[in-house]
Order: sequence, then structure tokens, then C-alpha cells
Amino acid sequence: MGRRSPDDNQDSNQTDEIAIKMNDLRMASTLKEATDKPSTPKRGPSRRAAVRFGRPPKELAGEVDERVLDAARKLFLERGFEGASIDEIAQAARAGKQTIYARFSNKRELFTAVVLRDVASKMAQAGSAVPSGATIEERLVSVGIFLLHTTLENERMGLMRLAIAEAHRFPDLASTVNRTAHQLSTEVAAKLLGEMTQSDELGKLAAFAPERLATTARIFLNLVVVPLLLRALFETDVEVLREEIGPHVARNVAFFLAACRNAGVT
Repeated sequence: MGRRSPDDNQDSNQTDEIAIKMNDLRMASTLKEATDKPSTPKRGPSRRAAVRFGRPPKELAGEVDERVLDAARKLFLERGFEGASIDEIAQAARAGKQTIYARFSNKRELFTAVVLRDVASKMAQAGSAVPSGATIEERLVSVGIFLLHTTLENERMGLMRLAIAEAHRFPDLASTVNRTAHQLSTEVAAKLLGEMTQSDELGKLAAFAPERLATTARIFLNLVVVPLLLRALFETDVEVLREEIGPHVARNVAFFLAACRNAGVT
């Protein structure tokens, strides 16, 4: 009792592989290759490929991956993890079940890929933030507001709730998503803070030294983004929080800057 089986260990390793490969969103597997069977040849020569299932040509693989992940995301949000079937996902994606199983060995693995892609997409959006304002405080406030509006999107929050709801059955999924989100968000925030403070007096403070920037960025996120994110997980409609974003960010940016200037962040 309580001992992890070889299958459990294999599932955990596969989840980690997905996280590593999310950068190119290809999800090419070492997990399982489809067994392609040639069709029975008909009369006369034919140049048509005999393979019906499995991986498409390389130039089409990315498009198929996106269709599968888009269809899975939509159905998981509409019906939940248990309610969405691979058959329905394949139909919505205009792909065969073998095409899906050539990439993901089971539904849990597909769900993990959907969530991780959503995290990567959110971080890409966050990294595109363009600070505005005459002072460093105004620029930080503008970035904080942008990050929260990007994070508190209704469907994105729905997917996060779904991942949390499945955490008791798939703890490695929750752990992978958490680690990935934590790492990527820290990198994005550190980059934004570093760029904003290069030409400001803050850049000379210890909190913004290169070796401290990741820690400072994490503190910024914990003050500005995380509190409303946690509240949004318990709201069925996150629009009710949007009016609070501006005042919340302004208060916490002022606190953050005061801490940085008074050696409270070192």
C-alpha cells in the first residue's frame, strides 16, 4: 500500500518530458509511435502515401498539434476532465484517434500539455508588456495592471481551476504546472524589471543587482499578481475583480518601491 508502481513512475517522467518540450509546442513523443499499416494497393500505380494514421508530414505537424490542443482545451473547459473523451476531441480537431495517441499516450498527458501550453501562452503575453508612464512607479503600475488583466482571463482561470481539481488524482501534473508557471513568470518579471530600471536610480539599488533580480521579481509578483489570482480562483466570474485591479496594483507597487529604496528587499 502507498508504494508507487512502475506505471506511476513512468507517468511522472512523461509529464516532465512534456514540460521540457513546451517551447516548440510539438509534443513529439518518445512515449509511443503509432503502428502504421499500409493500405491494400489498388489497380495501377499510385503515388499516394499508404500511411493513414500517426504523424503527418513535418510541414503539417505543427498545424495538427495546434488543432488537437485547441479542441482539447475547448472540450475540457466545457465538460471537465472526465466529461471530455478522446473520441470527441479527435472529432473536434478533425484528426484520428491514432493521430492523438501518436503524440499523447493518454488523456491525462493531453490535459497536461493543454495546461502547460496555456501557461506558456500567458507568459508570452506577459513578456510583451510595454511599460507606460513618466516615472518608474507609473511604469511599474502599468505593467502590474497588464499582467493581472492577462492572468485573470475567464477561460484561463477556468483551466487553472480544472488543473487544481485534478491535483488529488494527478499530483505530478499539479507539481509540473506549478513549477513551470513559477519559473516562467519569474523570468518574465525579472526581464521587465531589469529593462525598466536600467536608466533609473533603482538600477543602482542592491535589489536590482543581476544576482538579486530574480528574487526581487518574485517579490513583485507575490505582492502585485498573486493575491488577486488566488481570489479569482474562487470567483465564477472574474470580472467582479477587475475594478479592484488598478487600486490594488497602485498600493502594492508603492509598497514594493518603498521596500526596495529602504533596503527592505536585498
